[in-house]
Amino acid sequence: MIDLDQITIRSISVSETDNNVYLLTHKLSGHQVLIDAADDPEAIRSMLVEAGADAAREPRVSILVTTHSHWDHVRALAEITEYTGAATAAGTEDAPDIEIPTDLPLESGPLDAGGGLELEVIKLRGHTPGSVALLYQDPTGPDHLFTGDSLFPGGIGNTFEDPERFTSLIDDVTARIFNVMPDDTIVHPGHGKGTTLGAERPHLEEWRERGW
Repeated sequence: MIDLDQITIRSISVSETDNNVYLLTHKLSGHQVLIDAADDPEAIRSMLVEAGADAAREPRVSILVTTHSHWDHVRALAEITEYTGAATAAGTEDAPDIEIPTDLPLESGPLDAGGGLELEVIKLRGHTPGSVALLYQDPTGPDHLFTGDSLFPGGIGNTFEDPERFTSLIDDVTARIFNVMPDDTIVHPGHGKGTTLGAERPHLEEWRERGW
């Protein structure tokens, strides 16, 4: 668990593909955002129960955000949607490919989960047409960026050997993340361990030259 001034960030890894599921809880209001109900609904429910036990007020999941439509990020979405009653959200272009209906099609801009929990949606086109990242701007810093499968330690997400998709993603990651966010921004990817923008920034041109 990461304990920030206004929110807590919990995460678990699920399934054989090491998917990260993130839960953001506002400490005062109890409002929550869950990012990527990837698999193992029992483990996700346990994380929600744990968050409730630690909360000053009864927590409530306001929004279930799916960062992109690939199968390994939505396997528990139906069960967790039913369990929480939360609104579902995904990038506009990816929503038709997700079996569970999307209540909130996402474009770049603010996402208000209520109770003072606010995130910034950042479209990162290339891994899928509607992939999104979510930025939590911590008033005491550093900020926290949840990138789905668009940015990892060591490179951008898989664009499936398609040069146009690669160019789209590397351009978006450069313009919408590295060009506007500081080095101490903490990156929480869709699989595996996290990183910081400062650790990855020196390698941007290397990634562009190698084409993946």
